[in-house]
Amino acid sequence: MTSAFAAGGDHRSLPVPDGLDGMRLDQAVSRLFGLSRTAAAALVDAGDALVDGTVRANSHKVKAGSWLEVTLPAPVAPPTVVPQAVPGLTVVYADDDIVVVDKPVGVAAHPSPGWTGPTVIGALAAIGHRISTSGAAERQGVVHRLDVGTTGIMAVAKSEQAYTALKRAFKYREVEKRYHAVVQGHPDPLRGTIDAPIDRHPHHDYRWAVVTGGKPSITHYDTLEAFPAASLLDVRLETGRTHQIRVHFSTLRHPCVGDITYGADPTLSARLGLSRQWLHARSLSFAHPRTGDEVTFVSEYPEDLARALEILRD
Repeated sequence: MTSAFAAGGDHRSLPVPDGLDGMRLDQAVSRLFGLSRTAAAALVDAGDALVDGTVRANSHKVKAGSWLEVTLPAPVAPPTVVPQAVPGLTVVYADDDIVVVDKPVGVAAHPSPGWTGPTVIGALAAIGHRISTSGAAERQGVVHRLDVGTTGIMAVAKSEQAYTALKRAFKYREVEKRYHAVVQGHPDPLRGTIDAPIDRHPHHDYRWAVVTGGKPSITHYDTLEAFPAASLLDVRLETGRTHQIRVHFSTLRHPCVGDITYGADPTLSARLGLSRQWLHARSLSFAHPRTGDEVTFVSEYPEDLARALEILRD
């Protein structure tokens, strides 16, 4: 048998489990080894996945009990936190346990592979905030995240006690997260709940989607103001899935204005001068991890979102 495996790779050999019988090879590799669909497909295309000793196409349907041999890509070193001043990032509140920031657009919560721009964690390091050492090295202290293109309130844990308490509070839905969003059209009903499971998009790695068998995802919304082409909504998240608001409203065919990734009208986005989704983390309320007192932090709309609202109102 001739192996297509590259030297020095991480070789794995195992039978195809019964639960994956009939699944596409790239999907099976993705499920078994925790790879993205794109990474799994690239691995199969490179000949680094053999089924019963033979290189197969991504579309090959695997059979339970077939012998699968895979060479996994070398692990990527975790990104490091680089202290970097971030113009526009404001510290709203800080004590020995937490720091709350108003995050501008174009800033990630923490370093990640492929992201070379500014981060909240890097900004806090640059101004001397000591962050909790809990969590993965590149995201220490991060208990929740905002998308790069989403602005607003974000809390970071500074003490180990705060990290543990806040992670628990988010897990058990004891934190009230309110967002304001401008979506296309007018949701019907004007007030309601979207309960639809979310997982990675089956075909696009960078997107998420409502998927049968995905993680439970619940979004509550109320219409604050209606315009001819759009609506301003107050949104409360019961769960906190990646892109949850963007995915849920896109699925209802009311995508966030400016959110081209999830189907927004580019003509309307251009008229409003938006180069990102109209989505803002308006407020965050939780029990302070040390005192137990309820605290609430609020963020005003940034300039680009406020300007877009003015145009809609004219």
